[in-house]
Amino acid sequence: MAAARWRLDGRVALVTGASAGIGRATVAELLGLGATVLACARDPATLEAAAIEWREDAALRAAAGGEGPSGEAHVLACDIAEAAGREALFDWIEGLGLGLSILVNNVGTNQRRPAMDYDEAEWRAIFETNLFSAFELCRNAYPLLRQQACSSIVNVGSVSGATHVRTGAPYGMSKAGLHQLSRNLAVEWAAEGIRVNAVLPWYIRTRRTSPALADPDYLEAVLERTPMARIGEPEEVAAAIAFLCLPAAGYITGQCLAVDGGFLAQGF
Repeated sequence: MAAARWRLDGRVALVTGASAGIGRATVAELLGLGATVLACARDPATLEAAAIEWREDAALRAAAGGEGPSGEAHVLACDIAEAAGREALFDWIEGLGLGLSILVNNVGTNQRRPAMDYDEAEWRAIFETNLFSAFELCRNAYPLLRQQACSSIVNVGSVSGATHVRTGAPYGMSKAGLHQLSRNLAVEWAAEGIRVNAVLPWYIRTRRTSPALADPDYLEAVLERTPMARIGEPEEVAAAIAFLCLPAAGYITGQCLAVDGGFLAQGF
């Protein structure tokens, strides 16, 4: 029984922004814990390449006789920032008939510039992707999640929503809103058996962060502000997300867990 607390066998998880970075690593982590994963992203080619990788990893684990069975991945290319994309996603989920017990709202976007340099369409697009789509996905998923004995939502926020990190104001605002959404829903939906938490990454080695980290001076400044003095890996954020989904984390809700190498704790 103790081992089952650290497994996700029989659980069905939806992961958005699943084709790269934190999302891709999260799918792999959940599959390794036995979950069936519904993975969505905008780009079909990148998503299919990820699906091939997940299937190969599952075959290797099976051949090695790893602990517990690997889960199965199902993929759908769609843009969840658009209402039509969200509708298509949940039509697909309903058609699969597998139910849903875990939602990971990972998809996000950013444009780094001074506040006065955004046009309205640009900053609204950041909010639509980072915050409003997550709110709508939580609402769409609610009828399915409440049917399960113990469901979990994990929202991928950012330290940018907790302090200033030289990024654009709309990004930080949208992530702060996502953190508060996590707290609100955790309280509102606790009686339904739905736990809601967030993870707050600092700089993680992904395609989106690589241009900024390619600047040696900027990288040095980032490392100086990070007590662990290194950039995080997508797998480290994925592990935190997976933990919050586990039965072992069954009494944790409404929390915003920083995965930041000590960045937020450092101060001056």
